[in-house]
Amino acid sequence: MRCSPTTVTEASNVLGNDVQVFKANGVESDSINYHQWSQWQLLDSFLPTGGFAHSYGLEAAIQSCFVVGLEDLRFYTLSVLDNTGSLLLPFVHAATKSPNFDAWLKLDRLLEASLTNEISRKASSSQGSALMRIAASIFLEIPSLKKIRESALISGNCLFHHATVFGLVCGLLGFGSEFSQRAYMYMATRDILSAATRLNLIGPIGAAILQHQMGGDAEKLVKKWMNRHVEDACQTTPLLDVIQGSHGYLCSRLFSS
Repeated sequence: MRCSPTTVTEASNVLGNDVQVFKANGVESDSINYHQWSQWQLLDSFLPTGGFAHSYGLEAAIQSCFVVGLEDLRFYTLSVLDNTGSLLLPFVHAATKSPNFDAWLKLDRLLEASLTNEISRKASSSQGSALMRIAASIFLEIPSLKKIRESALISGNCLFHHATVFGLVCGLLGFGSEFSQRAYMYMATRDILSAATRLNLIGPIGAAILQHQMGGDAEKLVKKWMNRHVEDACQTTPLLDVIQGSHGYLCSRLFSS
């Protein structure tokens, strides 16, 4: 069964006008749905990329008494999202728009130079390396993923930073930069609130309610920082960098960062 032009337009709107292969009329709805399944899998916490081993500095913030209650958690999460948008979304955007080895390698090295503390660099590299390995194993219909990973490992010059790897994977899967940037901010929100739950700062239901309440503010931050060039990447909240950098000095810790 073929989709009408109206149906294709509606499906394109659901995906954020990102999936380029669905723009032409006459595309089968099964193809659109298949790409949506891939999107959901990429964002699923079940995907073993190690994201839940990191708290975005929340554990250090709690032990330093910067975050002591729900209002502090809300403010901290939005501050992290603002910082993530200003610093990392330009790299996600650029990697999605140019999903090839040379462009990605250049972005990866530039992000390595832009991250200013050892804890965040290690966390980014660890998650990105895991994502690249998992994506190359799962999305076999994109053989270039495996080739890029092999070339990166052979070169020995790649750090596999998470923002650039995520953008690269989204670009190769045909998701587009609007999806990749919004999805990256969603994952940051999800991981921070998951960490808050495991640190007993908030319960699971409370975390879900807070995530829903922050949806409007998160979307404003996405639109604020979306589609910027890597030359414009910056930090809006340097104190977060200081807090995360102190994570290695904690006497006891549950998370890696």
